[in-house]
Amino acid sequence: MKKICLFLAAVATLSFAHACGQSSRKAASDTDFTDSVSEALASGGQINLEGLQWTREPAGFEIQDGVISITTAPHTDLWQRTYYHFRNDNAPVLQMQTKEKFFSFVVKTDFTQSHQRFDQCGIVMYLDSDNWLKGSVEFENEAFQHLGSVATNNGYSDWATTAISADVKTMWYRFSRREDDFCIECSSNGTDFSQMRICHMYAAKDIIRFGIYACSPEESSFTAVFSDMKITECAWKAHDGQQPDAE
Repeated sequence: MKKICLFLAAVATLSFAHACGQSSRKAASDTDFTDSVSEALASGGQINLEGLQWTREPAGFEIQDGVISITTAPHTDLWQRTYYHFRNDNAPVLQMQTKEKFFSFVVKTDFTQSHQRFDQCGIVMYLDSDNWLKGSVEFENEAFQHLGSVATNNGYSDWATTAISADVKTMWYRFSRREDDFCIECSSNGTDFSQMRICHMYAAKDIIRFGIYACSPEESSFTAVFSDMKITECAWKAHDGQQPDAE
């Protein structure tokens, strides 16, 4: 009996220490919040790549001289329910975090190696499995690809696409936030951007996480390259036409 009591006391002590450790780590995490957008704007738009965090790590990656390479694993994807009735939530996502309500994020993507149907890479705002936004080019076949965006609110994905030539191997994106509304734009040269989507994200109330992703939904793997990442003042200006309705 004495041995049992000593054992139970030791377990209780370890459990208490573990719980305290978890509390300390949580408190440290809350206090050590780094706003990547504020930090970048104070540095002329330069993003501290060391501050980016993986939601899920890819099969392989390299970060060097401002360039990020992500190698995908087969059967990785992001999608929730709509039409296909499956829930895929295992794509590697590399993000930064912010409380800033007005800003733009620009990145260049190179997907020269994509070769299998649905191989894709682009920008993402991944809040949780049921709430996220992405823009990308998805390989289809040797003739064309899908340039598109997906807005997922409350567990249902909405996909909008247009066909582009399979000869296109690079694409720039600009992701802009105005409070809890968002705009995704694309560009072939990094200068002239065209709107892909504007949308409202219900879960994007305060802190958001956003960045880049790549995945291969089918039996495939490729390396996507991301470069020229920067933060700017919000390039998506306030609407100057019809005024808002009274609430």
